[in-house]
Amino acid sequence: MSQTAVADSDTGIPLRELARRHGLGAAGKLPSLPAYTRQLWAYRHFIASYANAKVTSSLGKTRLGMLWQVLTPLINAAVYYLIFGLVLKQSRDVDNFIAYLCTGVFIFQFTQSVVQAGIQAISGNLGLIRALHFPRASLPLAIAMVEVRNMLASIAVLMIIVGIMEPITLEWLLAVPIFVLQSVFNAGLAMAAARLGSKVADFKQLVPFIMRIWLYGSAVLYPVHKFEEALGGWKLAVVEANPLLVFIELMRHALMEDVKLAAPPLVLWLEAIGWTLVVGIGGYVYFWRGEKGYGRG
Repeated sequence: MSQTAVADSDTGIPLRELARRHGLGAAGKLPSLPAYTRQLWAYRHFIASYANAKVTSSLGKTRLGMLWQVLTPLINAAVYYLIFGLVLKQSRDVDNFIAYLCTGVFIFQFTQSVVQAGIQAISGNLGLIRALHFPRASLPLAIAMVEVRNMLASIAVLMIIVGIMEPITLEWLLAVPIFVLQSVFNAGLAMAAARLGSKVADFKQLVPFIMRIWLYGSAVLYPVHKFEEALGGWKLAVVEANPLLVFIELMRHALMEDVKLAAPPLVLWLEAIGWTLVVGIGGYVYFWRGEKGYGRG
């Protein structure tokens, strides 16, 4: 092809150079990670508006509305207390089993809700994706934002429950950085789940089973030292490094006194920060790599 065939007819400047000057790129080309991040920041108002719309559409037709975000973990905690606390007598090993159980259920529910919604972030919005041009990570990030808002109300209720049974101390302030770390972790998890759900439709059917296994492996329903009685060596180390167990243990340490932890607090904090970086950044990069394939086929 001749030089004149790829040059602007008025200026004679090669089209590639003209596009470069004006910040244009080839259609369908994956933007660099920094450029993609800037795009997401430019769409921050869209993400917030979409999150608000999701809340309104999901709960607007129910009589209790947003109250269900608090009632759901409370009902779950009540059912689990009946089975594990009263029937199986797990409460004998923990001084304040109700606060212990509620903390585990509320923190686990936070991540579980993000995964369950994130798996459909792309596959459930194909019409929107095919109609409009925007960074697709906006969708799982909006879902994570919805669950952050819901969890704020849940944490307020959790603190009331725990505050009735436990003294309020300065360590309660540690709940803020724990919540921030888990929120970033959840955002990365939502993006990873969104890409998996868009590529493997059957993965959605596996999520309930995965979350149930994760529930039992996170010491939500029984004292964490039960794992020490049944496991040892590398098996115990793997279970105790479970990120949800780490976040739950940290929140219990912040809100409750004299709680036996899976590891020293410093180790738990280092593990929480490590998981947040790995899953938060890793999930974002993993989703970004598939950006151009979402909504096709």
